[in-house]
Amino acid sequence: MLRRRLKLPKGATIGAAAVAPAAVYVAMPKGRLRDAAVCATQMWAYLAAYEMPNDDTEALRERARVDYPIAIDRVLGFGKLPTQRLQETFSGPDGTKPVERVLVWCHWLWFAVPHAAVAYTAVRRPEKFPSAAARMYAVFDLGAAVYWSVPTAPPWWAAAHGRVEPLDPRVEIGEFGRREDHSGAPVPVRRIMLEYGEQFWGRRWNSLYDALGGNPLAAMPSLHFASSLMAARLLSEVGPVSGAIGWTYAGTLGFALVYLGEHYAADVIAGAALAETVNRSAKPLTPVARLLTRSLRGMRALADGE
Repeated sequence: MLRRRLKLPKGATIGAAAVAPAAVYVAMPKGRLRDAAVCATQMWAYLAAYEMPNDDTEALRERARVDYPIAIDRVLGFGKLPTQRLQETFSGPDGTKPVERVLVWCHWLWFAVPHAAVAYTAVRRPEKFPSAAARMYAVFDLGAAVYWSVPTAPPWWAAAHGRVEPLDPRVEIGEFGRREDHSGAPVPVRRIMLEYGEQFWGRRWNSLYDALGGNPLAAMPSLHFASSLMAARLLSEVGPVSGAIGWTYAGTLGFALVYLGEHYAADVIAGAALAETVNRSAKPLTPVARLLTRSLRGMRALADGE
């Protein structure tokens, strides 16, 4: 809000947000409260970077890539998008089915799952918390960098703009993939989350969506899937039961993202590759992380006058 009012440069804002977690680490005494504050300021920085490209909606749309994930998914789906095949096979014309509502809730629960996995690690295996937090939030930060450099439209957006298949002239699609006609004509990709969200939340839906959907052209890679996979890995390191829960959730979410029209299968695959890359890079980068930690501890000692 302050950035927009003062028209601050985006680079300066991201720089300030990026050093906030380090500043919190130096300024606060050691403990779980500091751990939580570092994670919270990290996500604050991520959200700033995630939403900033959408400051100028028209400029973002001009930069957005639309066609390449469609081409990839048509190969994966043998000529048709996997989302289309799933919706044509399992979806019905009369509103959302119970199983679709379960998938939507699985999608909504994602907002808590990555952070819950990090918090659970901190409580049950505190010695693993630094590595767990670093890996989880590296997934978010690297994904945000791709969203800046290669903004990519999700399937519901591409379908709403006639890029998947030509739209029936009777069909009217509004903002966020919202259908605004009652023609009954088929659409290439339904945005089921929107349909059920309006039904379940009523008047509160628009404000909820505005708060959580800050950048609709940030689909590649799927951070929903990448972070859920990382959460499954972290939970597996804590114990087999929590790991089984994590992997079950990740698998269900991956299916839900494609079925609901929120992500292409290509986005989900790219998200899995991102999570695996971060996880495999953790051990080789551990010396660098330790050097950074020692530097921050030195700054802390200077602040304390030691």
